Amino acid sequence: MISIRIQQLSKRFGAVVALQNLDLTIEPGELFFLLGPSGCGKTTLLRSLAGFYLPDAGQIFFGDEDVTQLAPHKRNTGMMFQSYALWPHLTVSENVAFGLEERRVPKAEIQTRTMAALEAVHMGDYAQRRPNQLSGGQQQRIALARALVIRPRCLLLDEPLSNLDAKLRLEMRAEIRRVCKEFNVTTVYVTHDQKEALSVSDRMAVLDRGKILQVGSPAEVYRRPASKMVADFIGETDFIPGKVIATSEGRAFVDTALGRFEGLLGDASARPGTGAAVTLSIRPEAWTLSQTRPAKNFVRGRIGHAIYLGELAQYELVADGHHLKMLELNPRRLDPAQRGEVFASADPDDVIVLCE
Repeated sequence: MISIRIQQLSKRFGAVVALQNLDLTIEPGELFFLLGPSGCGKTTLLRSLAGFYLPDAGQIFFGDEDVTQLAPHKRNTGMMFQSYALWPHLTVSENVAFGLEERRVPKAEIQTRTMAALEAVHMGDYAQRRPNQLSGGQQQRIALARALVIRPRCLLLDEPLSNLDAKLRLEMRAEIRRVCKEFNVTTVYVTHDQKEALSVSDRMAVLDRGKILQVGSPAEVYRRPASKMVADFIGETDFIPGKVIATSEGRAFVDTALGRFEGLLGDASARPGTGAAVTLSIRPEAWTLSQTRPAKNFVRGRIGHAIYLGELAQYELVADGHHLKMLELNPRRLDPAQRGEVFASADPDDVIVLCE
């Protein structure tokens, strides 16, 4: 296992700034996700780690070794592309063994390591098939085995599940995590799929316009986004503008058009002054609906659209011109057909105060 350390990394393509002075440390054996909208710089960063792009400034370390100027084939990384890039004229075992043959590993060892890699991804029975005889999920497993069989210092995955249907994607999320942890390899995984990142990663970095906006565990990034962009990109949320009336120990009290709210500062280091304009972020599942008035942190309104989905109900609460999204698990307390006045409240720990 190795750590990956990135220091002040920058990369331009003509007038386009793809990466801007990035600093990031990925721990040994960590399954780390790079997440963000198209054009944010996540694939550029991954390809810089692989050595396909040389940075304009900054350094990349694998452990204590500076690999910034090292050629791709000398970095010993395992790379898995969106297309899988399997050789159609080779069998499954020949595809997996290819990297070992290029490294002139002894033949007996190639056979042993190839079969071990295929068994690890549950594809040992398919060793003599051709890629065109496999399903998309099976091809994905073969590409993963090929990347791991060389015993890379780190594994780099570029949206590996994007070509699979929704059911297979769900299945392969857990499988990729299992295999990466079984091989105990430091892994960097690029995706734009928030659910994928939340369900698989140890930690993640959210990028935008070549900058890292936030790094943290899935729960940290989802429950306490540091900026409006992160809150909006990771899952659904309601945004409510307001002004600060007081702050205390990482919390803020905010007046809005819908009432007064207490919440957590998304950026714990922020120090908004009294009267500062802020935005509240409240996730749909954080609201609690009732027909009795709560003590604090509540909105009064009427149910607009209501969709009953069995295990949950989706509501739109209309309050003073605002349309708030709400979810209710195991819906019983509120009849979706009811259109009378209702109250929606949120715990202060679920109200995130954003200073952007």
